[in-house]
Amino acid sequence: MKHLKWTLALAASLMSGAASAEISDNVVRVGVLNDISGIFQDTNGMGSVEAARMAAEDFNGGGKNIKVEIVYADHQNKADVGNAIARKWLDVEGVDAIVDVPNSAVGLSINTLLRDSRMTFLASSTASSDLTGKACSPNTIQWVNDAWATGNTTAAAMMSRGGKDWYFLTVDYALGKGIEAEAQKYIEAHGGKVLGSSKHPLGTSDFASFLLQAQGSKAQVIGLANAGGDTISAVKQAAEFGIQQGGQKLVAFLLFINDVHGMGIKVAQGLQLMEAFYWDMNDDTRAFAKRFAVRPGMNGKMPSGNQAGVYASTLAYLNAVAATGSDNAKDAVPEMKKFRGKDKLFGDTTIRQDGRVVHPMYLFEVKKPEESKYPYDYYKLVSTIPADQAFRPLAEGGCELVK
Repeated sequence: MKHLKWTLALAASLMSGAASAEISDNVVRVGVLNDISGIFQDTNGMGSVEAARMAAEDFNGGGKNIKVEIVYADHQNKADVGNAIARKWLDVEGVDAIVDVPNSAVGLSINTLLRDSRMTFLASSTASSDLTGKACSPNTIQWVNDAWATGNTTAAAMMSRGGKDWYFLTVDYALGKGIEAEAQKYIEAHGGKVLGSSKHPLGTSDFASFLLQAQGSKAQVIGLANAGGDTISAVKQAAEFGIQQGGQKLVAFLLFINDVHGMGIKVAQGLQLMEAFYWDMNDDTRAFAKRFAVRPGMNGKMPSGNQAGVYASTLAYLNAVAATGSDNAKDAVPEMKKFRGKDKLFGDTTIRQDGRVVHPMYLFEVKKPEESKYPYDYYKLVSTIPADQAFRPLAEGGCELVK
């Protein structure tokens, strides 16, 4: 009897061990949550869904016949909508990881919801640096840009080229304010000055009064602390005012190749911008981009940094699932944090304890029309910021996960 009890106890412990490291309902579901109909539809949208599908195809079962399903939804840039979708995915639909999530308000809300749940949050497009700072979570990995990197590295790169006096055009929500605050801190700490700032609502169509104030300030650099359609409108109207011809430099903190394509190289020429990924950097990025361009609905479009981030983070998560035999965040995320090496799209890459993925960042200048030789040949590299300098130092974020 005693022997039987021991055998049953052993069997139960083995079963619970297996249950704690297994793939729930035999399918790994990754949910792409983004803006499909609004200002981020080109930089994210259905392109991100295709990027996640490419990652699932390249993973190809991970050598273990693991089934992967990609689902998607539109958060409409509303935190309550995003939260409701994520809750349904978590409680009802058996989704194991959420990827993408442009819009800091939505991202921070989902970060809170998923903390200590079984779901992994692959925040590959959420720009708030709080995700790896005071709001860091054992469930969250953050890829591509964040407000600290965008603010500090862009300011550093511009100041090293003589841009000491600044004026900001800032979108009036978490993303813009975070970027401006980080950049201002850097500028003032390094002997520069911020001469003024104009705040505008998300989805502004008329930037005339803001641009005239920026022009009147005589600042050497006009920093666009916004994204998507707002940045495109501001750059187009700055071209009409002849701002760059007047000697002021225009720098976009959060701009993607799709945005440059949308405004046209004639309008965008001379614009400086910080990116984590450019499709035409090397053979690996070109191979990925050419495959992406022929996917359903892409019609020859090249991938944005955010779409590349969806691919890279989805594939990294699936590889961690294969390595641990589990799609639970408590197994997959620590496995992801072991990664040190070369990512095909982002170069030298490390995933830190605070969940921040560190990789190089690049300052580009948009080419003149006569310098562009083929479609989407838009950028020339101005400077490379190495991975260990591009993101906030681990000790400065205030993340409680950092030992």
